[in-house]
Amino acid sequence: MDITDLTPLERRIWQAFPRGLAIDVRRDGREDPATIQDAERTVRAEVIRTLILGGSSASGEAPALRVAGAAITGVLDLQHAEIRHPIRLTSCHFQHSLELDGTQTRQLDFSGSHLPALAATSLRVDGALRLTNCRIAGSVRLSNAEISGGVFLDGAHLGSGDGWALQLDHASVGADVWAPGLVAQGGIRLGTAHVEGAVDLEDGQVKNANGDALDAARLTVGTVLNAGGLTAEGRVRLTGAKVAGWISFIEARLSNPGGVALGISSCEATQLTLRDARPVSGDVKMHYASFKVIEAEPQVWPTKVRLEGLTYETLTPRLPSIDRLALLQRDSDGFVPHSYEQLAASYRRVGDDADARTVLLAKQRRRRATLPWYARLWGYLQDATVGYGFRPTRAGGWLLALLLLGSVAFGMHHPPPVEHGKGPGFNAPIYTLDLLLPIVDFGQQSAFAPAGLYQWLSYLLIAVGWVLATTVAAGITRTLSRQ
Repeated sequence: MDITDLTPLERRIWQAFPRGLAIDVRRDGREDPATIQDAERTVRAEVIRTLILGGSSASGEAPALRVAGAAITGVLDLQHAEIRHPIRLTSCHFQHSLELDGTQTRQLDFSGSHLPALAATSLRVDGALRLTNCRIAGSVRLSNAEISGGVFLDGAHLGSGDGWALQLDHASVGADVWAPGLVAQGGIRLGTAHVEGAVDLEDGQVKNANGDALDAARLTVGTVLNAGGLTAEGRVRLTGAKVAGWISFIEARLSNPGGVALGISSCEATQLTLRDARPVSGDVKMHYASFKVIEAEPQVWPTKVRLEGLTYETLTPRLPSIDRLALLQRDSDGFVPHSYEQLAASYRRVGDDADARTVLLAKQRRRRATLPWYARLWGYLQDATVGYGFRPTRAGGWLLALLLLGSVAFGMHHPPPVEHGKGPGFNAPIYTLDLLLPIVDFGQQSAFAPAGLYQWLSYLLIAVGWVLATTVAAGITRTLSRQ
């Protein structure tokens, strides 16, 4: 391209490029790039392309394209190009989409610019990609990109509400995906991406009510996934994601009525926190996820959850078991024994055996509803007598009550001896104990033979004694098997 064919601004850029000098034609720092209409601030895309692909430099110089506040006309097509110089086109207005599919370059900075769309699948960047405060009406496609530095999307506005606003799936990022305050009209796709640092979506707004607001299935994050204050309309999907640190939905608003609002099945992280989050509007799926700590108030969870296979060590804040049990009742899979065992184990781990027993008792009562009628009758009996072995003091209460009943009844009417003149003297309390305790033999039961109504009373005491002994033994067996 002949330099004599260039406009004054294009000539300035051409001359500044070999030395890496910045050209800033903005009226002021608060100017909206969408309002740029000055002809003298217009730069043709073909000039930029020719410059960065074939521009020369003298020995010792560091070429770079640094332009701020220009209106770029035409299609800037750099597909599959190998660019050895940094590109910084900030606060610019692009007339057409930016085409960077398969491009290899050192650094890209489009901060504050307005673009119709950005197509950059399989992009390779040795440094960072900066889209801070950009306004991009269409989608940003970064699928399969390899970016050695970070991806900066803080304060950006992306998408038109149709499909994906941001695609970073199958990408590799050597630092952070930094996007606090991101506004996306359309979904964000991070599936199977690998991020060495953090993914930060704090205070972001993502709207894709008919699909996924955030699809991060099988995402790998080296530090944390911060979605604190995120407002998401549509499904948030973290199925199979692995996060070395914590996943935060502090003060988040997750909404997908009639569908799954939060899907974190098979997800792994050190901590999951929904502290101070709004109640989730939609279902939550957490089956086979694994966390060391889950931080959430009971009111955060919706009416439908899936908890099969969920594992954790601690629940915070520390609450009585009665406040946590309601969630297990709302499992859409029905009775899930593992969920009760996991909750009981979390209480046992912090030394709260009383709440652990309460949870396991609730498990037996929930299980009872799934049994046939005859098994339910036996369950009711175990529950009433010794609370399935988790309330052993009840057995003592029953024994004491029956001991008093037998002592009074047989004390008022002594049963006749089996053989007159032989055997021990009659003792009403000891005789009653002999009937109640199936293993212990005080010699009273065999020495006396009640008749009539008192004989039936003795049969009742013997039967109840065996029931109490059986239920206590069953409870002890369950306790020993858990330990």
